[in-house]
Amino acid sequence: MKLWTGRFSKEVDKVTNDFNKSIGTDSRMYKEDITGSMAHVRMLVKQGIVSPEDGDKILAGLKSVLSDIESGKLKIDPDAEDIHTFVEQELTKRTGDAGKRLHTARSRNDQVALDIRLTLRNESGKVDSLLSSLIETLTGIAEKNYDAIMPGYTHLQRAQPVTFGHYMMAYAEMFLRDRGRIKDAVKRMNSNPLGSCALAGTTYPIDRQYTSDLLGFDDYCHNSLDGVSDRDFIIELSSCLSAIMVHLSRFSEEIILWCSKEFSFVELDDAFSTGSSIMPQKKNPDIAELVRGKSGRVFGDNMTILTVMKGIPLAYNKDMQEDKDCIFDAFDTVKACLTAFDPMLQTMTVKRDNMRKAAAKGFINATDCADFLVSKGIPFRDAYKAVGVLVKTCIDKDTTLENLPLDEYKKVCGEFDEGVYDAINLENCVMKRTSAGGPAPENVKKEIERVRKINSSLN
Repeated sequence: MKLWTGRFSKEVDKVTNDFNKSIGTDSRMYKEDITGSMAHVRMLVKQGIVSPEDGDKILAGLKSVLSDIESGKLKIDPDAEDIHTFVEQELTKRTGDAGKRLHTARSRNDQVALDIRLTLRNESGKVDSLLSSLIETLTGIAEKNYDAIMPGYTHLQRAQPVTFGHYMMAYAEMFLRDRGRIKDAVKRMNSNPLGSCALAGTTYPIDRQYTSDLLGFDDYCHNSLDGVSDRDFIIELSSCLSAIMVHLSRFSEEIILWCSKEFSFVELDDAFSTGSSIMPQKKNPDIAELVRGKSGRVFGDNMTILTVMKGIPLAYNKDMQEDKDCIFDAFDTVKACLTAFDPMLQTMTVKRDNMRKAAAKGFINATDCADFLVSKGIPFRDAYKAVGVLVKTCIDKDTTLENLPLDEYKKVCGEFDEGVYDAINLENCVMKRTSAGGPAPENVKKEIERVRKINSSLN
């Protein structure tokens, strides 16, 4: 039976019922729905709106419904309109008229808004925990490879020398920002809509601060229209999740490249790779590829909620039922990606020698060569041009700056001397990049310590 049948003289058409119901999606909020109802009835008793006797019956009934759902004794009816209807009707079966009093001074509109905030607060905590673990993994890899020289890239072309530790810490910074974004979004979400009722509050003498305290909210929504119709927090959280997927996708792309024979910077563990049905030599980075692909799914979820909300007037509209499918999917996808990605990184083999060999090619120490001339008093633009000529000479002679004879240097600029070879030594190039935020090994160590401290403080 529907909660709203009094006005209607006909049963709802099955097609209408199937199209209208949301039990398949919102049944996952059963615990939050019951938790919110418990707080609501405690407030009703406190305010003298419901008798203590009925309050006790309702609380006992709700506890029994929750226990039976969690034990599997009570199955959620897939034909119920939504989880709110199912729980209330099951409660009424067990407590009679007392159960019918639960919905006093409450609407499904503020009930739904409450349940989804409670659910997403919990889901946000799970994602935050997974991000924290991933950051710890990255700092661990960085610690082992703080001095492992590799080429840094721009335009996917070898550019300047960095370390693998420095590279890992770049992603640690991204995921640290993701943690901050999630936490900021939760702060804005953590206001209690319960008591907004359908859209205009209630004439009952309710205590909204009391239910807010019981449910762990920082405040309550101060406008009843906004309380039931606000889904900004879903938009914001889906945006945060999209940012996480951007970072995971970029990282995945690099891992896919690094696994290739063309790079061979890392090797994924067999347990986190797959093979080919026809090519026996293949070892495919499927987890990284799937994470990269699933990013589009989360972006689509973000676009869904933006599109749902962009054209609807105040207050509640049935369109908003679509909010849960997209945000639950986004959270589930991000959690699945993080859960698979972290152990893949933990078991990854870093091929330091191959990185060093790659760094020796591509003239990534050319800027350091120019800086050597600058130290001799040559203007940078002149030094830049001179080194460009040297690079062309190396290309023509199929050699590197390290192996180019000194007389070739002097043909281009007489200020060159034997010291240039120390200046362009890759280890020295990296070690001297001590500017704040640079890849010098000592900097990387400090950055690892800093990120670990911040990550721990966010837990």
